[in-house]
Amino acid sequence: MRIIFMGTPDFAVATLQSLVENGFEVVAAITAPDKPVGRGQKMSESPVKKYALLRGIPVLQPEKLKNKVFLEELATYKADLQVVVAFRMLPEAVWAMPKMGTINLHGSLLPQYRGAAPINWAVINGEIITGVTTFFIEKEIDTGNVIFSENIEIKATDTAGDLHDRMMWIGGDLMVKTVKAIESGVYPSVKQDFSQELKPAPKIFKETCKIDWQQDAKAIYDFVRGLSPYPAAWTTLDGKVLKIFETEIVNEELLELDNLVFEEFKLKTDHKKHLLIQTSDSFLAIKSLQLEGKKRMSTEEFLRGYRF
Repeated sequence: MRIIFMGTPDFAVATLQSLVENGFEVVAAITAPDKPVGRGQKMSESPVKKYALLRGIPVLQPEKLKNKVFLEELATYKADLQVVVAFRMLPEAVWAMPKMGTINLHGSLLPQYRGAAPINWAVINGEIITGVTTFFIEKEIDTGNVIFSENIEIKATDTAGDLHDRMMWIGGDLMVKTVKAIESGVYPSVKQDFSQELKPAPKIFKETCKIDWQQDAKAIYDFVRGLSPYPAAWTTLDGKVLKIFETEIVNEELLELDNLVFEEFKLKTDHKKHLLIQTSDSFLAIKSLQLEGKKRMSTEEFLRGYRF
């Protein structure tokens, strides 16, 4: 069975690696074009491209997926199946090309958390269970028939990064199971139930990540870990963006601290180790943060050099 793989970030590499190491014939990898990064604007290759070249897999990097030259080149690989993980929305001319169809791995239990950021939103919403799903791609995004899914526990201290790192390998294994089933010709294909109340997972922008200190401590705690380590929840301090990566819900009465009032929030601190920000019902101890123009650091490191 000839497989074309489509994906870009590290999350996708885990599935590509699982397919290759399980002996499947991946005849080409489609990924994003190289892009300039950093101060020197050096051209950077996607993680999928790096892995594919390492394994001798041909790489295609189209700017536009509807480009006639690209579509003609794609057709020359005569793929039986296309596997998609963390890639762009595909035009029908691409996903309808292989005779066995095009399948996708999504980081949630579909139909819940359809959209671009399912891992982040599941943690932000305080879910305790999420999962991965394989399904056939159709016209509407994330709506195709489900093949397999697997539950994944979200621990109370998990960040989106923690969940991402566990999920990508579980997803790789699930995709191997899915491809084997399709190859055998015996596999489920179950319509998604859209009649239930659905939770979306829209793309996250900078404004999405701003902390509302009027919420309760648990909601903010989940919000921070759902955006950690990237793109990171933020607030402002003395006119600068302050990213917050790790917090803990605490009882402020345990400590004798100075009270300080800022435009965005009220805080308590001993100016040495403890930095507590008031919420609607409690306090959050800030454990890890990054002030604009500085590196990420612990609260103790931050207070060592910062004067309110």
